[in-house]
Amino acid sequence: MKVTSVKGTNDYLPSEVIIRDYLQDKILSVYKANGFEHIVTPILEDIENLDKSEGGENLNLIFKILKRGDKLGKALGSDIVTAASATGATTSVENELADMGLRYDLTLPLSRYYANNKDKLTLPMKCIQIDRVYRAERPQKGRLREFIQCDIDIIGSESTDSEIELILTTTKALDAIGLKNYKVKVNDRRLLRAVLQSFGFSQEQLDSVCITFDKMDKVGLEGVKKELEEKEFPASAIQAFVGFLEKNDFTLSSIKELLEDKSPAESLEHIIESVNVISGGAYDVVFDLSLVRGQGYYTGTVFEVESIDFKGAVAGGGRYDNLIGKFLGERIPAVGFSIGFERIFSILMQNGVDIAELSKRIAVMYDEGQLVDACKAADNIRSQGMVASLYVKPKKMGKFLGKLEERGYDGFINVGQGELTMFGEN
Repeated sequence: MKVTSVKGTNDYLPSEVIIRDYLQDKILSVYKANGFEHIVTPILEDIENLDKSEGGENLNLIFKILKRGDKLGKALGSDIVTAASATGATTSVENELADMGLRYDLTLPLSRYYANNKDKLTLPMKCIQIDRVYRAERPQKGRLREFIQCDIDIIGSESTDSEIELILTTTKALDAIGLKNYKVKVNDRRLLRAVLQSFGFSQEQLDSVCITFDKMDKVGLEGVKKELEEKEFPASAIQAFVGFLEKNDFTLSSIKELLEDKSPAESLEHIIESVNVISGGAYDVVFDLSLVRGQGYYTGTVFEVESIDFKGAVAGGGRYDNLIGKFLGERIPAVGFSIGFERIFSILMQNGVDIAELSKRIAVMYDEGQLVDACKAADNIRSQGMVASLYVKPKKMGKFLGKLEERGYDGFINVGQGELTMFGEN
């Protein structure tokens, strides 16, 4: 039997869980204080829902769950599986054998949740999800197979006021957990698609071009050009697009001049100006044409929070006005913002977390036969707003207390022998 966790997942020690709980509680309290309501959805989704969710490259990272019992036996013996296996069509085999999968984000489950519960909900719906998601990543630093996302979404509003509210609430949550020095980047899928079409890319090619362009910060301009060429897009369109990128003139005003429909650019201007005024310029809000976000279900505004000190995104999201409609057959506008909890946890663990407001933890040490007195002493400590844990005195008391101090305990009390002693005191 293996004692290590599955690659891409983590065990967390009690001292780490204290910090993780603290961070999640702080984020949740900010979300709630700003009028969002907490909901919970299952980690399992119907495989059809996941496959048709337009999740971009995440669709290749779904953990699929085999059918069970007789259903699996029938699927294994089906003509479809036999034919697909003979031709090496792995995806077809998987889809025939699986009927469920683990959610790869919280947006698709939320869309299904709303469609299933809409008669009990009011619009606009402002909701919170803080939960685990799963992706069949190749495990490496910063790439986990199981991780926490902290989402807020607004369903039922087409107004850019929703984007503004999400940005303001998310940045308040980041401030509350001690993440400083960041900038908010915004773009609009409609604007980007219009720019790409002006260079000669067809409507059908736009999603694929956006996926490649989204890799700009990782592969650079030459990498983007090479991948577009490998996809065999028109040479003239690639040349015009690359030439535009080489000019590096990505200001909102300059791009606005290229477009017949100015509304996407005007929406971004409204968002940027409003957030700057309301936040008092506490952080930069900037237009970034290269911001795409990987999910294919985004339809309009996309945004991202980038840490300046630690380089990289710590939150992101966008508008997905068509995803809920896949369940209901009608268009329901929606927009959401997600905090990348694991990235932030990693940053704060490496650089320190200020959690001085946590309750002090006290060890109540007692001899066999002193349990009644020990429980009374522990309850007295708890009545003072501290955490008390009961421990029978070990033979090597000093060594044991040293380990408790290492684990983050603040002090101890010897039942029947003295007052509360805080570690570090003489």
